[in-house]
Amino acid sequence: VQLQAFGGGLVQTGGSLRLSCAASRRSISTYPMGWFRQAPGKEREFVAGINRSGSRTDYADSVKGRFTISRDNAKNTVYLQMNSLKFEDTAVYYCAAKIGWELGTTRSDYDCWGQGTLVTVSS
Repeated sequence: VQLQAFGGGLVQTGGSLRLSCAASRRSISTYPMGWFRQAPGKEREFVAGINRSGSRTDYADSVKGRFTISRDNAKNTVYLQMNSLKFEDTAVYYCAAKIGWELGTTRSDYDCWGQGTLVTVSS
């Protein structure tokens, strides 16, 4: 599956953005999906994950209550709604697909990665 993340941009602290991850070549309905981010000088970290049907989600503690992951298998797209953005949310955001049944929470769980989209939160 080929993935492309988009929707990043510059936003002020407290603002919102919605990222999208569009898939091609294969349906995402058979993949648990995830969002990760990588800030300058830091490791890529898990942000959110969702199972195949969308019935189960998981979040990093740093984004719980602010970010929401969702998916529309009919549109072959996964979303990340980000609210109450903080300066420390600034990073390149990546979407990823995992082979298997359960959603994953670590980078090594995921098999296919898209190009990232940059989110910059101004303080």
